[in-house]
Amino acid sequence: MQNVKRLWGVIIALAVVILVLASLLVSRGGGPALTSPTPTPDQHQAEGKGAQIVAKIGDREITMDDLEAALKRHYGAEQLGQMLDRRVVQLEAQEQGVSVDAAELARELKRMQQGYESEQQYYEAMQTQLGMSKEEIQEDAANKLLLEKLATLTIQITNAEIDDYIKTHADEFQRKTEYHILQIIVSTKDQANKVLAELAKGESFAILARDRSIDDATNNNGGDLGWVVGDDPFVEAAVLETAKTLKVGQVSKPVPLAEGFAVVSLKEKRDQPNPDMAFIKENVRRELALQQAPPLKDYVNQLRAKWKVSILDAQLRQ
Repeated sequence: MQNVKRLWGVIIALAVVILVLASLLVSRGGGPALTSPTPTPDQHQAEGKGAQIVAKIGDREITMDDLEAALKRHYGAEQLGQMLDRRVVQLEAQEQGVSVDAAELARELKRMQQGYESEQQYYEAMQTQLGMSKEEIQEDAANKLLLEKLATLTIQITNAEIDDYIKTHADEFQRKTEYHILQIIVSTKDQANKVLAELAKGESFAILARDRSIDDATNNNGGDLGWVVGDDPFVEAAVLETAKTLKVGQVSKPVPLAEGFAVVSLKEKRDQPNPDMAFIKENVRRELALQQAPPLKDYVNQLRAKWKVSILDAQLRQ
């Protein structure tokens, strides 16, 4: 698991909430009128109220109106803000003649997929974990690229600046070793030794991780941390350093952690492929331009002012 994988997971998780609220608002009057489908047995209407009942607690009913009010109260301002931001970016792009082409989107998606075994695995993970389709992820990426292109439209980065950055930050672009790590986390050293005793008798690491590990993030998948680089900030440093000393298939002695002890196994080890220099240079060009640009939030606020955005509902003002 690369840190970029987890960071994108957080970003996309927030997008899921936004999409849910948007669909509700549109279906309740934020868009064109729709023909009502034939009600199913599960789509009852509250007698005398005309509001769809979505859940019950005993005799207490929770209606669609209740749900929408709660969503509006907690997420409405954020959702409306996202909708307005996207719209002013689109308007500005049309005025400036700026667009995102297929090659640019492909490069961004490749960057987002770093840390996954394949493109298919990435999209499957997003669908399983976040309920987002390939098309939804691509749309989010395209909107982000469009905003960045507008914000950096007048900024020119030379090849010399790119080469100088790569030269002075060589460690960022070195070929790295990746480790496929398994772990079992327990509360005490005695428990860790008992795990080692069971492994010595031939018990499965995955089964012991499931039954003994207190790490909720990995115990249900056999203690599998996946592929990580040696400086992954989301993995315990003690676990990483121990894995680096192991041979493939070897299991460590109890490793003390800030809370508890770990039993670590190195499943596989590999060197990353040689970096694509064209891909690296394009990413460096983009990052250097963004460093010189105003903060994206400030830039979007400028666009809101230019396109005369106003929010009429006081509850939805951020």
